[in-house]
Amino acid sequence: MERIPSLAAWESFYVIVGSSAAALTGLQFVVMSVIGADPEETSGTEEVSAFGTPNVVHFCASLLVAAIISAPWHVLATARWAIGLCGVAGICYVAAVLRRARAQKGYRPVLEDWIWHTVLPAISYVALVVASVAMEGDGRNSLFVIAGGALLLLYIGIHNAWDTVVYLTVARRKERQEAAKRGGSGHR
Repeated sequence: MERIPSLAAWESFYVIVGSSAAALTGLQFVVMSVIGADPEETSGTEEVSAFGTPNVVHFCASLLVAAIISAPWHVLATARWAIGLCGVAGICYVAAVLRRARAQKGYRPVLEDWIWHTVLPAISYVALVVASVAMEGDGRNSLFVIAGGALLLLYIGIHNAWDTVVYLTVARRKERQEAAKRGGSGHR
């Protein structure tokens, strides 16, 4: 069976995006395992659900988009529906992340956190929905929007994972050192 030409043109792009998303998902599991092994770490499941788990979800969504676009579809409409459903699920997930981030008490998010954990992911998922709805003919213009959404999800995951690691290694260490100087345990 021959691939749809407009999708076949994106094969190399999605091999890069998909394999990067898969590798970074695995790396995120390793990082969370190492962090979880630290007896000094006080992050709870609420903070992880609000700020850690979304990284894995965004990496996996990027991987899913790559898989959808790379599948040997008979007609573009099927891929269009799959991308649209991925976008709708992502929008619902961002709403859940927003609720979790507001409900957790262990970390006070700043503007940058709201942008990177809710606004940019919502833009990515909305782009997937809009591109799937607007897809016509061979879908070339929409395929650029879908690629942008998938790539943005990858960058969001990278940024947020890095931000988490920096926070845990620098800010938390500083908090523990200051608490030790005051004679406390360093826990919130």
